[in-house]
Amino acid sequence: MSNGTLHACDGAAPQVTASSELDEAAAGLGAEIVRFSRLIAAWKQRAKTDGGAADRVLLARLVVGGDRRATDLAADAFLDLSTVSRQVRSLVERGLVARRPDPEDRRGVLLAATDAGRAAFENYRRQRDAELAGLLAPWSPQDRADLIRLMGRLNEDMAERQHTRLGPGGDQGASV
Repeated sequence: MSNGTLHACDGAAPQVTASSELDEAAAGLGAEIVRFSRLIAAWKQRAKTDGGAADRVLLARLVVGGDRRATDLAADAFLDLSTVSRQVRSLVERGLVARRPDPEDRRGVLLAATDAGRAAFENYRRQRDAELAGLLAPWSPQDRADLIRLMGRLNEDMAERQHTRLGPGGDQGASV
């Protein structure tokens, strides 16, 4: 890795500084995102509870965003409708989500988090926040604030790029 270029078989990201070229920064970020994704996957596997990550994502969208149709829920969660339909069926069977007629279109169905669903969501959130607090405890307040600001910026840019690529009604299950 003499020129700072990262290859799939390299074990570490290139050293990126403020004077690094854009391609080096992209390679470094790419390597860190892959590593982060693997660590998150391992964390989800270790923390697996009733239903796992899909439950948390869908419940979060319903609790935070309110009642919605399955198609809107799939779009909000960047998941494909068949995945959402399968998960929703499980959430309904376990009493975490309820179905009710859409008052604006009686042919449609709205999904809503039940009291048990909201409680499960809050439990998931508390577990996540406690784990992250333990990770961030040794960091300076400025480093924590910078991380949150930059992660927010990256997420916004990725969401905008995703929306631009897919357009309305696109395949919300696509991945970056």
